[in-house]
Amino acid sequence: MIFQDMDRIVFAGDSVTDMGSAQPVGEGLFDNLGIGYVRIIDNMLAAYYPERRIRVTNSGISGNTSRDLLARFQSDVVDLKPDWVSICIGINDVWRQFDSPAIPDEQVFPEEYERNVEEMILQVKGNVKGIFLLSPYYMEPNREDGMRRRMDEYVAICARLAEKHGCTFVDFQQMYEDYCKIRHSTFIAWDRVHPNRVGATLMARAFLEKCGFDYNH
Repeated sequence: MIFQDMDRIVFAGDSVTDMGSAQPVGEGLFDNLGIGYVRIIDNMLAAYYPERRIRVTNSGISGNTSRDLLARFQSDVVDLKPDWVSICIGINDVWRQFDSPAIPDEQVFPEEYERNVEEMILQVKGNVKGIFLLSPYYMEPNREDGMRRRMDEYVAICARLAEKHGCTFVDFQQMYEDYCKIRHSTFIAWDRVHPNRVGATLMARAFLEKCGFDYNH
């Protein structure tokens, strides 16, 4: 497993990372880490690898676009001196194009999104052990749906940047698409975005699969 004793992992993102965490940075006991995938990852690391003291930090803030996250990336990620950085952003970049079509100021289009995410990568690249890019997603199996089709563009940007900069790519969109072939998205999220505990568990599992996590440890 890639995380070592006393490593610090900072998870940056929007509401699906935040999930009720302490603001602006949450960590430690109780609900400071929120109730989403970050909390479950911390639980799993502590349960299966108790000999490794791994510091998990939640720097997610609900409603953030990549523009918002970039604006606070120095204070809420870089200044924390992480060993590992996870970036999960883009849902609101897309969502605002559909739920607020008359407010273009809040919308982040693909070109800017790519610049924003790449700038975040460059701010920590070379100073951390590794960077994770967790794809944005929309739990809509119909790829011709307008929002799903748009979201796929942002997922592709993440995949391309991950390959370019040697980041670990976690494809939440594909993971949810596979799961929703069996169970309907309403089983996980009423709005097809904000996961319940089942969805958070799926996200945590997808993340840990990229980390050499051993359930038999």
